[in-house]
Amino acid sequence: MAADDARSIARAFAPARPWGNRWDYYYTLSKLRSDPLYPGVLAALRGTRAPVLDMGCGLGLLAHALRHDGQAQPYYGVDNDAAKIRRGNAVAGRSGLAAVRFERMDLATTLPRHRGSVAILDVLQYLPASAQQALLQAAAGMVDDGSRLVMRMSLADQTRRGRISRLGDRAANLIGWMQFRPRHYPDADQLRAQLEQAGLKVNLAPLYGRTPFNNWLLVAERS
Repeated sequence: MAADDARSIARAFAPARPWGNRWDYYYTLSKLRSDPLYPGVLAALRGTRAPVLDMGCGLGLLAHALRHDGQAQPYYGVDNDAAKIRRGNAVAGRSGLAAVRFERMDLATTLPRHRGSVAILDVLQYLPASAQQALLQAAAGMVDDGSRLVMRMSLADQTRRGRISRLGDRAANLIGWMQFRPRHYPDADQLRAQLEQAGLKVNLAPLYGRTPFNNWLLVAERS
């Protein structure tokens, strides 16, 4: 993302006082500047008006990126990390983001009720295979005409990128940024088959950017 856009979005996560903790600010700024995720997701959702459910929303950075991009879809973010939900909710309120709400939820055991677009970004690998299948089935059922399923994930393979992705995900758990270690990396053919069986038309493409990771962007809509 362009430097000015990244700083404008990340500024919302700066502490209210000069002596406050600036971790979230530097994290979001670095994420926006180095990771092609948000430009890819914004492009995938642009032109839609359906509400967006962000499964595994973290700090709710997608909500800020959507509003900065001029996208006004109602946003609902869920995540199992109560601290991130608390901080994300506070930042969204302080920033005056309209039609945005957050809720703590463990996606391995509970799925929200929703109709519209669904974003699942860097979440699948932290769920067991059975929970992944249940999540995908539920997400596909939420997508109706005029909405999209957008997912970013690292796929299961033995490439150099795949190995680097697994090391990065493990490191995120070790430093405490992610509460769980990776459990199951999805297979591209199985992903496509499951979503197509659920009536979705699937487009799957690499989203490497300048990173060394094995990240892919999947965009699906009702066929």
